Amino acid sequence: MNAQEIIPAVIGWALAIAVLIFVLVVIFRSIRIIPQASAGVVERLGRYHKTLAPGLNLLVPFIDRLRPLIDMREQVVSFPPQPVITEDNLVVSIDTVVYFQVTDARAATYEIANYLGAVEQLTTTTLRNVVGGLNLEEALTSRDEINGQLRVVLDEATGKWGIRVSRVELKAIDPPVSIQDSMEKQMRAERDRRAAILTAEGSKQSQILEAEGRRQAEILRAEGDKQAAVLRAQGESEAIQMVFSAIHAGGPDEGLLAYQYLQTLPKISESPSNKLWIIPSELTEALKGIGDAFGGRVPQGAAPRSPRPNGQAGRPSGGTEEAVAAAREAASAADDIAAQARTTLPTGAGEVPTGDDSGAEGLPSR
Repeated sequence: MNAQEIIPAVIGWALAIAVLIFVLVVIFRSIRIIPQASAGVVERLGRYHKTLAPGLNLLVPFIDRLRPLIDMREQVVSFPPQPVITEDNLVVSIDTVVYFQVTDARAATYEIANYLGAVEQLTTTTLRNVVGGLNLEEALTSRDEINGQLRVVLDEATGKWGIRVSRVELKAIDPPVSIQDSMEKQMRAERDRRAAILTAEGSKQSQILEAEGRRQAEILRAEGDKQAAVLRAQGESEAIQMVFSAIHAGGPDEGLLAYQYLQTLPKISESPSNKLWIIPSELTEALKGIGDAFGGRVPQGAAPRSPRPNGQAGRPSGGTEEAVAAAREAASAADDIAAQARTTLPTGAGEVPTGDDSGAEGLPSR
């Protein structure tokens, strides 16, 4: 082949290759695949044409232009700490977290140049307006209220931008270091005060319960003493009545009473604190009455005894002789007690008074 034939062939191949490349570029620019949860804004000759949905989409090459895809999912953006002045002139640093979602790709593209920066600035200004009307303690304890106010303001402002703000959270509120130290001291003092109050309340309740217990114990003890005293008095009353009835039923005479009188006399000197023992004046009368009774003589002014059943009146029987012997032994015991009382008198304490002036007679001599 000569040169004239080669040149047209090369030009033909070059044109074919150029056409093929052009076709491939046209096809490539005409087909767009949009992923799920994304949206693409198409401009035709510089003007908004349509919004591409997820999937396969066809465009007109060199006429339609696809802008960068917009994420339609809910986004979480954490903004850096912002200094905010509270109502009591304290500067606090507040971190915020905003949850938002693009609902209209066209409005987010053409209504605002940078919707993310706009949300950040709007959050900062709104936060300063809300927190500026609160003191530090209210700002620390009213996070839900602040979050609600921020969300309402941001949602209203970003609605025309095709953005929906679903949630706003205050991540941290950091007061100055000096204020943190004061707050820690205040909280420590408050906890100490509460602990002291709880301790005092517990001590109060304990003392009240102890007092109630002591009162109930005293009441029960008093009731027991009362019942014991009543029962004791009833027992003594019944015993006295039984003794009195037994005495009257037995018909005691003067001799028996005198004998019981002599048996009671030694008990007078049993106390170790006795320094002086006075012999009653009735002792001799009692001894005389015992002797008359057991000797068979009738005391003066007394009625004569009835004759014995066996007819031996005036003669002492064996039992009478034993009674006389017992009377003599009682008299001897009385003399011994009197002698012991004389010997146990302290020096200078005086002698045992005698005569009627002291209310007792002298001790009988044996």
